[in-house]
Amino acid sequence: MLTLLIALVAATLIAPVLLRTVGRAGFALLALVPLAGFIWIVSLFQRGVFRTGGEIVATYVWMPSVNLNLEFRLDALAGLFSLIILGVGALVLFYCWGYFDSNPRRLAKFACELTMFATVMYGLVIADNFLLMYVFWELTSVLSYLLVSYYGERASSRRSAMQALMVTTFGGLAMLVGINLLGFQAGIWKLSEISQVVDIEATPAISAAIVLIMLGALTKSAQAPWHFWLPGAMAAPTPVSAYLHSAAMVKAGIYLVARLAPDMSAVNTWHLVVLSTGGFTMLLGGWMALKQRDLKLILAYGTVSQLGFITTVIGIGSREAMMAGLAITFAHSLFKAALFMIVGAIDHATGTRDIHELSGLGRKQPLLACLATISAASMAGIPPLFGFVAKETALDAVLHEELLTGMPGNITLVVLVVGSILTMAYSLYFVFGAFATKREHDGEMSEAVREMHHVGPTLWLSPAVLTVGTLFFGVMPRWLSEAINLHLAVRFPDVESSELELWHGITVPLILTVVIVAAGSIMHWQRDLVRKAQFDRPALGDANELWDNILKTLRTLSLRLTASTQRGSLVINLAVIFAVLMVVPLAYLVLGENSTIHMIVWDNVWQGLIVIIMVGMAFFATIQRNRLSAVVMVGLTGYCLAMIFALHGAPDLALTQALVETIVMVVFMLVLRKMPTEVEPRNEDNRLRAWLAIGTGVSVVTVAMSAMSARTARPISEQMPDLAYEIGHGRNTVNVLLVDLRAADTFGESIVLVIAATGVASLIFGTGRFGRTSRRPTLQTTKPRWLASGVQSETAQNRSIMVNVATRILFPSMMLLSMFFFFSGHNAPGGGFAGGLVAALALTLRYLAGGRREIQETLPIDPAKILGTGIVVASIAAVFPMFFGYPPLMSDYATVTLPLIGEFDIPSALVFDAGVYLIVVGLIMHVLTSMGAYLDREEDTRKERARDRARELQAKNEQRRRQQAQTRRDRFDKRVAVANTGSSVVGGDTEASISNSPQERSE
Repeated sequence: MLTLLIALVAATLIAPVLLRTVGRAGFALLALVPLAGFIWIVSLFQRGVFRTGGEIVATYVWMPSVNLNLEFRLDALAGLFSLIILGVGALVLFYCWGYFDSNPRRLAKFACELTMFATVMYGLVIADNFLLMYVFWELTSVLSYLLVSYYGERASSRRSAMQALMVTTFGGLAMLVGINLLGFQAGIWKLSEISQVVDIEATPAISAAIVLIMLGALTKSAQAPWHFWLPGAMAAPTPVSAYLHSAAMVKAGIYLVARLAPDMSAVNTWHLVVLSTGGFTMLLGGWMALKQRDLKLILAYGTVSQLGFITTVIGIGSREAMMAGLAITFAHSLFKAALFMIVGAIDHATGTRDIHELSGLGRKQPLLACLATISAASMAGIPPLFGFVAKETALDAVLHEELLTGMPGNITLVVLVVGSILTMAYSLYFVFGAFATKREHDGEMSEAVREMHHVGPTLWLSPAVLTVGTLFFGVMPRWLSEAINLHLAVRFPDVESSELELWHGITVPLILTVVIVAAGSIMHWQRDLVRKAQFDRPALGDANELWDNILKTLRTLSLRLTASTQRGSLVINLAVIFAVLMVVPLAYLVLGENSTIHMIVWDNVWQGLIVIIMVGMAFFATIQRNRLSAVVMVGLTGYCLAMIFALHGAPDLALTQALVETIVMVVFMLVLRKMPTEVEPRNEDNRLRAWLAIGTGVSVVTVAMSAMSARTARPISEQMPDLAYEIGHGRNTVNVLLVDLRAADTFGESIVLVIAATGVASLIFGTGRFGRTSRRPTLQTTKPRWLASGVQSETAQNRSIMVNVATRILFPSMMLLSMFFFFSGHNAPGGGFAGGLVAALALTLRYLAGGRREIQETLPIDPAKILGTGIVVASIAAVFPMFFGYPPLMSDYATVTLPLIGEFDIPSALVFDAGVYLIVVGLIMHVLTSMGAYLDREEDTRKERARDRARELQAKNEQRRRQQAQTRRDRFDKRVAVANTGSSVVGGDTEASISNSPQERSE
């Protein structure tokens, strides 16, 4: 069982490589895996593995405290649905070989997703744990979204994919609530446990659990009013429609109904929900199918109708109804998958699915017409096909159903008969629309049919196999009924078994079948009259339009709510937050039960002095106009807090607080470089802000004192040192809490740090890349120098030699201190977080001394890679224990003896601490790269551009001066030449003809 699951996972992984290597023929190779699984499941039935309740079970204990054990069970019912999933999956994969003409890059991704879908559907039906089943359930929704959006460049595909995802995910979330309700109220966390409940009706909250679980099943199986996502999903390639939306994904809901119906049918809520929804869906889908022009939409609405039919029959919950419902499920998978593939072949060959553009296709493609006619006849319930056998069994089951005595049974029978008439009508409508020679084309072939290309065996072989199956099981249904009875014998051990048969004699179901065929044929014959009876707009409204209106309304409400609460003013947002923080807790303390407040002012006088300094710094920071001075004063309050931690006997907290405060001040300084030095005075009345600040402070202090004085039990923190030593093998309680006892919190906060670092870089860099090329550090061969970046840069030329010397001396010491904190943090003050902060401060010192070139030379690694490595290391430490059956983040230790050092312990939490260390370093490097180096580079670029503009302006001015001088010389030479010419003609003095103006003489 699990070997097959692993094989499907392996096929999923190699699918992209296979498609890129061997081309579209890789689909045929991928089909071999589900085909082998299909043959294996068939062999299990033949060998009698499932007789007398036989099953294959595999259990792997994993987080049993939250009921997340990996529990798999392959019984007869799971085997039946596995046959559909694997058999149709193999044929669809083979069909893809002929359906796709080319092999674009996204086809490899498509092959991976389609194979993965077969994997998760198989995992869904063999999962026995409710929560594990839910994981596979949601994976089918995600994969459906990816497959439907194959043509992502089309707006229709994107809309349909999102619609299918949102509807099915909404139902899945509701189902998750129902699963938890069933688990916590009744203790049922496994599907196999439901049948063991003696009195299911008396189970607490069973009705609510049924409604919520069925909401997930009915949305997945496209039941009204959530049916509209299935026709919309026809925007996907035809193989997706043939597999997901006719044989596999929509059968997930049917599978869940079949699994729950025998037990849940005892609850009145079950029939009310399932039968009413299924019956209405059958009628709605059948009527809507008669209005469509697209062949795929006719089949899509037909699928909606058939799914309603199956849900209604299986939902009854009796043995005969289960036999009929499972038979219809198999019949539907055979004929509907074949019909979708035939439509895909038609679309592939003619380029259209519009029935008004298809005429004479039956004469041009008799093989396709024959296959489609047989499958459509099975869908309509025409003997001797398997669809007839299943439908007659369903009618007989409803006629004699003891659970539906009286009016419920009569209404259900009428719904099934009317729905079957509609099925007969749209089956004829489909065959006529696809293959008939139509009057509007003057009895000739349409242009699309005349110019269609050849349909190869890769396109018709898969539907032919399914059609042969329809014929075979119609003539010999006992083969399948024996397999179904293996499941029913376990669920209904006291009920006499029955068999599927082609001929039962002249019975009421047979007469009803004749009525159905005749009425459906008349509807098709009078299709013009039926068309007049159909409204231009649906009588109950357009579900698609309703969905769009719901989304539009929610979007409008969201925008209005956001516009009313998020005004774009940081002052207003903070005022609202602080006002709520001030009013709500105080109101509760005043109106609720008051407790005595005990307040100890201080343990010693030093704490009082430090608090006075903090209050003074906070006050003066509010009236300080110089930004840097205000930041320094605020920073002093942080350092004073570190001193209070130290006085309270918490050196680890004091160390971390001091390091964090230093880093924060550096970040503030980097930001303030781009802001004005002084705060511009405003003529505003700040009294409201002052009173808000005072009120918030009073509220927080009062609530804190009330919480501390309200303690009645001994604090759990008293046991923390012992737990840290016994469980985490460390004497530093704070660090053991961070990396062991509550490591899940630290892991989540580490992810938040990575997101914050990426967000900061994104804000600074905008749409540009904020990564840089990593390289190995290289030894410098030039003369020794204090810093690695040299003296070429403008920053280096302006810095002090004392800063260079201090940085050169302090940096190695700080890095050694960082390593000391990292390795000693499990038993002494320090840890990965503190060590990372010290290393980050050392790198910050190098940046402040030498600028961006210095930091690049010091650590020539892309900060994003440091962050990614830290997350990977922390994730490995979190996940690795699970491979040995332990919960995630479980720690252990090893005792090591080294010469000259002695014996010491190495905890596995050190690996997690290393991830935290790298994340902190990567975060600060990101900050230095974005707020520091990037802004420095922008400033250098701005200065260089200014110098270039100055040089260009100087060059232009110089050129202009030269041109002016040349113009004056040319003008003077010209006048001299004119004067010489005049003197030679007149015979006078040359100088007399030259102007005597001072300017011209000077020239």
